[in-house]
Amino acid sequence: MTLDPAIATRLKRNDAGLVAAVAQERGTGAVLMVAWMDDEALARTLETRKATYYSRSRQEYWVKGETSGHTQYVHEVRLDCDGDTVLLVVDQEGAACHTGTHTCFDTDVLLADLNPAVQ
Repeated sequence: MTLDPAIATRLKRNDAGLVAAVAQERGTGAVLMVAWMDDEALARTLETRKATYYSRSRQEYWVKGETSGHTQYVHEVRLDCDGDTVLLVVDQEGAACHTGTHTCFDTDVLLADLNPAVQ
């Protein structure tokens, strides 16, 4: 698949040709995970509405949930103001994280708001 040139020209890729991809749950707004996409992964995602990422470690494409069944159906794709990150607004089926948690941000809280009334 080929990424629409109108979209491709707006992307600011890193040295490896990738942009960060943030998956956000449509119903709750929760950030589920961060992965990477190149033009092909983004084109596949836009075409199929199945979140498709590029694995830097395996050097291959992967469709979220293809093996685990924990799929991400993509409702919206947005480009950030710098053009170096895309936001995927998804319906998540099952766990988003490979550890089995709903999001990749369920543990290791580095700073918590102890008193939400203090602004």
